[in-house]
This record gives sequence, C-alpha cells and structure tokens, in this order.
Amino acid sequence: MCWETLRMGMTKVQNWNSLIGPLLDKMFLEPSNAIMVRFLSCISESLADTSDLVLPHVLSHMKKQNKVDASFISRSDTKSSVDKTKSEKSLFDHLCPLLILRLLPQRVFDDIDSSTIYGKFLSGDSVNDYQDIKFEDCQCIATFILERAFSKFEFEEVRKLSAELCGRLHPQVLFPTVLLQLEKATEIQDSLKIKACLFSICTSLMVRGWESLSHRVTPKIRKVLENILLWPSVEDEISKVQHGCIDCLALMICAELQHLKSSKTSGGEKIRSTGKDTSGYSVLDYTIHCLIEDRSNCSSIPKLSTDILTGENPLPIPFRLCMANVIISACQKNPESSKKTFARKALPPLIHSLKVISVPEVRAACIQVLFSATYHLKSTLLPVSSDLLKLSLRFLEQGSEKEKLAGAKLMASLMASEDVILENISEGLLEARSVLSKASLSDPSRDVREVCAKLLACITPL
Repeated sequence: MCWETLRMGMTKVQNWNSLIGPLLDKMFLEPSNAIMVRFLSCISESLADTSDLVLPHVLSHMKKQNKVDASFISRSDTKSSVDKTKSEKSLFDHLCPLLILRLLPQRVFDDIDSSTIYGKFLSGDSVNDYQDIKFEDCQCIATFILERAFSKFEFEEVRKLSAELCGRLHPQVLFPTVLLQLEKATEIQDSLKIKACLFSICTSLMVRGWESLSHRVTPKIRKVLENILLWPSVEDEISKVQHGCIDCLALMICAELQHLKSSKTSGGEKIRSTGKDTSGYSVLDYTIHCLIEDRSNCSSIPKLSTDILTGENPLPIPFRLCMANVIISACQKNPESSKKTFARKALPPLIHSLKVISVPEVRAACIQVLFSATYHLKSTLLPVSSDLLKLSLRFLEQGSEKEKLAGAKLMASLMASEDVILENISEGLLEARSVLSKASLSDPSRDVREVCAKLLACITPL
C-alpha cells in the first residue's frame, strides 16, 4: 500500500463525521492491527479536527475496560497458553485507546477547556498541590492515563505509553498531580512510580519547554529530584532512578536556555521561576553552584537532610558528581540554537572554579564536563579554547591519575575540533608536545603513559 497516495486521497474527504466512529470501532475490534494504526496516523489532522467526536469515543471505550490487578498478573505469568493468549489480548486492548491518543496532534491536548480530556481537573476539585486524584469522581481521559501510568499492576508497555501521554497534558493539570505522586513515591522509594513521574515530566519539558519549566510547582519538583540524588546508590534500581533525575534536570536546563535565547535575555540576568524558589538561581546556575562549591550553600540541600548537612558542611561528593552529570547531559541534549548561550553561561565559572576546588574527584568531574562541552559545543567555545588547553596541560602535569586522564581526553577533544579552534590553540601546542613527551615516558600510571603517547603521535610531525 502506498501510504503517501492514501494520505493525498484522504484530503479529498469532505466530511469525516460519519467515518470517525466506524474507524475507531474497527480499531477497538482489532487492537493489534498495525495497518489500522498506520492508517489513522495518516489522518491525524482530520482526527484532531473532529476531536469532539474522537475523544468521547475513546473515553467511552476506556471506561468499559477492566483494570489489571494482582490476580490477573499472576495468571498471565503462568505457562498456560490460554492465559498467555488472554494476557496478550488484554495488553493490546489497553494499548489501543492510548495509541489513538498518541496519534493526535499536540493542539488537542493544549485545549485546557476540553472537559473530555480534563474533566473536573478544570475546577481544581479533584487535584491541587496537596490533594490526591479522586479517580472515581474524575472520569476523564487525563485521569485514565494518569491512573495507568502510576499503577503497579498495569502492563509495562501500557505504563510507559501512559506516562508519555501524561507528558502531553497541560502543565496546570500534570505538574501538581505529578508532584504529589513523586513526593509519595519518594517517601517509600517506589522506583516504579518515580520513573513514571520522571518520564512524564521529561516529556512535558521536551514538548512545552519554558511553559512547563515556569510552572509554580517546578521548584518543588526540583527539590524532590535533589533529594533522590542524595540517596546512596546501593542498588541498581536506585541508580536507574537517579539517572532519570539527572536527565530531568538536564531538560530543565535546556528549556531554560531555549527561553533565554528566544527572549534575548542579557547574559547577566538570572531567571527566577514563578513560585517560592528560595535558591534564587536559574537551574543551570544552581547546578553549577552545587558542583563547584566546596561548602553547602545550596538552599534546598540542608532542608533535605538536616541531620547530615548544615550550611557549613561540604556537599556529599556523589551528589556533586551527579551535578556534573546533569551538566554533561544538558550539553548533549541542547539544540544547536542555544549552544552558544550554554557555552557563555556554563564554561567560564567551571574553568575558574578548577583553580579553587579542593576535592580531586570533583576536579576530575569538572574536566570531564569541559571535555563533553568541547565535543558537543564545537566552535561556540572558541573564546575559551586557549584556557581549556592550558587547563589540560596543568592537570597532566600536576593532577591525580583521574585528573590526568580527564585532562588528556580534554586535550584530545580540542585537537579533534574544527579548524578555527586548532588555529586558536596552535601557539600552545609546542608546550603540549613537551608535557605529553614527559608524561608518556615517566608518568607512574600506565594508562596515562599510553594515552599521552597516542596524543603525542598526533601532534609530532613525521
């Protein structure tokens, strides 16, 4: 089937109203039919134009579906072919309405006045900053996808798709609800629910950017994420949750920088989110501050663990390393349009801090951040490229083994940069050759000697 020809033919349909119901019913009857999904994707704009018909039809079908509970899960885990067939059918039945919702353009979810999507959420009766969802009183699409995203008995595929769709909901509904769920899940370290919350927040940040970041409860969400990053990473599941927190904070930075670029805010200004964010910093400023400061001046940290930390005690090293990973992740995720803004705001304080940070592991992490920036930001770091070369040489001469290896990686990234960067650092390459030659012959670490020998071969003429 030529889908492009089909799509062109669909534009000639004058009235979809009489076709929408039968098409959706066909999809519900054959939920595993991939051709129907593809067909509906071809007419997604027409589905959006007739959303007053589509959404009630989908909602009506969701209301008729049975919930997945513990007994159903236990039966589906048996080796009986009958139970497995029932389980597979139930999976596709639950995925089907979600797949239809996923096909709809974002403008359908942007309609905050849609009672079919948002129901009693519109009045605030069913949810606010401190109140749980009353699923039985709020029979709307938002309730169903939120419930399925957070249900521990739901199919994993359904949970993931539901969490993704939650991220497309309007922040006025999503963020207060997710904050409450995230706080509850954090109290009992419910990794399943935490990951669903993080996925929905990340999706919202990618879809809406500053609109989501500037919501009044975002500072509270940030503090919960910081609290999770303070947990000891003793289990693999905890590490996965913390990686999700890192990605979430990184996307907040990306949304912030894109807003800075679009609003042409001057470099000296600081963004302050709406709400009582006592840190007083933008997300990027705050993250850098927590990474480079040897003392605990970050506002939320003492409040999160008052029995361990005070304003005069150092931040835990693992937490500071997490902050380094947040900046690295943001560097990787930043679109081309805001890379220059990122370089201008992030690199100078990081470079300056390396002169005063006392913890070797944190210094090595900062160099790793600079290496990642060199690789991803390319020519936008031209103004600081000479400083970066000097730093790499200094740590190759004086640093710990980790710092030397990080410095070597930074130098390698600089040497592999665009011509404009190479031209700017050319005067320092003679000194670099001397430092690399010495390290390749006499450094106590075999790894450092090998890396330096390879770098030396790259800048030594044949």
